[in-house]
Amino acid sequence: MNINIGIWMCAAAAVVMMAGCEREQYGVMPSAAPTTAPSMNRTAVGPVPGPDKNVPQAANPYANDRAAMVEGRQLFNRMNCSGCHGDHAGGGMGPSLRDVDWIYGNSDAQILSSIAEGRAHGMPSWGPKIGDDQLWKLVAYIKSLRTRNEPEAPEP
Repeated sequence: MNINIGIWMCAAAAVVMMAGCEREQYGVMPSAAPTTAPSMNRTAVGPVPGPDKNVPQAANPYANDRAAMVEGRQLFNRMNCSGCHGDHAGGGMGPSLRDVDWIYGNSDAQILSSIAEGRAHGMPSWGPKIGDDQLWKLVAYIKSLRTRNEPEAPEP
């Protein structure tokens, strides 16, 4: 008789605990709120399932703005991006941003997504901390690397 009461108590406790918990599906807990700015466009990091489609991506308003590239360089150093990616983004603890191989894509929108949302293994999420304007200026600087428009290019 005591064993049956113990089993019923355990079952009742399990039901109460399950009712109070958030439901988990496939090992992913639902998030409370988005961490990026509302005007931020999300981009696909990997292959997009389904038929091949060109997904429209946000355009950088500072794409060819030399002053914005200079300000992006200043932000890069002020926010200590150079602490991981190196002084002229040549790599260090973080990957080089000067090469042609990019894990998460090298389009303006994909770079913005990496900066705003962060990436695994150490890249912090800057979207909640700085505005879209500064994010796009960082992208403009990063896209200027290895070009004649690069502000303060490294000596050869």
